[in-house]
Amino acid sequence: MNPLIPIIAAALMLGIVFFFKLFASWGIRWGATPEECARPMTGDAYLAGGPAARVAMTRAISIHQPPEVVWPWLAQLGRGAGWYSYDLLDNKGKASARHIVSWIPEPQPGDATAIGYLRHLEFGRELVWWANGTKFLGATARMVIDLLLTPQGRGSRLVIRIWADAAGPSARLAIGVFQVIDTIMARRQLLGLKERVEAYGARRVDPDHPENGSPDQYQSFLIIYASGRMAGSHGQEEISRWRQMAMADKVIIKSEE
Repeated sequence: MNPLIPIIAAALMLGIVFFFKLFASWGIRWGATPEECARPMTGDAYLAGGPAARVAMTRAISIHQPPEVVWPWLAQLGRGAGWYSYDLLDNKGKASARHIVSWIPEPQPGDATAIGYLRHLEFGRELVWWANGTKFLGATARMVIDLLLTPQGRGSRLVIRIWADAAGPSARLAIGVFQVIDTIMARRQLLGLKERVEAYGARRVDPDHPENGSPDQYQSFLIIYASGRMAGSHGQEEISRWRQMAMADKVIIKSEE
């Protein structure tokens, strides 16, 4: 065997590790200022006292529309309108909505979707999603997604902070892989949201893709609204579990099922 092969292989491995460390460092604070990264947010306390394997990622973007125009787009995100990211990867190829979907209700605490259940809502300003006990790469993980919308001049500033921790033998691997995947998807999501809001404003009709009445027209993954009504595709047990957790946590005060 060529004696250089082990050296080259080791150098490649070190290079890959170095690249991913740089990528993760850049990705966990993409678009956010140091002040935004340090600012306390509502979801910060949700993972208190958890395992040591954890990560906090704060990302932000400026949008040239006022908060009252941005909010409806943010409120329908993952709630029947898709995810505004790479649809082939996170929406099974369905095109995320490019208008405010008429039949999606206003967000309510207890709404349950692929990212957990809506634990905190400040209408027009903040949504905090919570998932406790999801399985990822052999680890048991918890996750908080905090979306904060504020005015910025004549436009808006959106800050998203994602906390995650994990327990189990593969916890640190799970957190590392999650950082990389989430950086790729979340960056595209923020840009997708910005593009939609700035291009289409408050429009409620998409002439190129009109609504056809199907509850899974724009989103593949199931959403169970706090009322019990559903959209997206059925047969995804994890979302039902988030709803049961919201009921156990008394976030859903009254079920209309």
